[in-house]
Amino acid sequence: MRTFIKAQAALILGSLADFLTTILLVEVFHCWYIAGNAMGNITGAIVQFILSRNWAFHAEKENVSGQIMKFILIWGGNIGISAAGVYALTNYFHLHYLISKLVISIVMGLTYTFLLSKYFVFTETVPGKIIEN
Repeated sequence: MRTFIKAQAALILGSLADFLTTILLVEVFHCWYIAGNAMGNITGAIVQFILSRNWAFHAEKENVSGQIMKFILIWGGNIGISAAGVYALTNYFHLHYLISKLVISIVMGLTYTFLLSKYFVFTETVPGKIIEN
């Protein structure tokens, strides 16, 4: 449970960076909300990776390049799912893009991102066995 709470804190801080970037790009620089969402996701991913690796999962001794490659894979999926979810909630359910982004961020953080970070990115693997950090 402690790892879950720390991972959620890392996700919240990553989401804060994500939202701030998105708001800055959309509201100040008038970028399309889907592009702002994607750039926010990338910024949040960087923050979340650093916090998850070094604090939530204590995986700083593992191969960082392997972790980065795995993280890029799951965040590619995250960006795609997030963009589709934000688009759908904004265009079909007429929610404000930030409400859509919040809903999708919560769902993704509690499920997809946490599970794949814990069991795929920040886990030391030994043939035939998974050792959780």
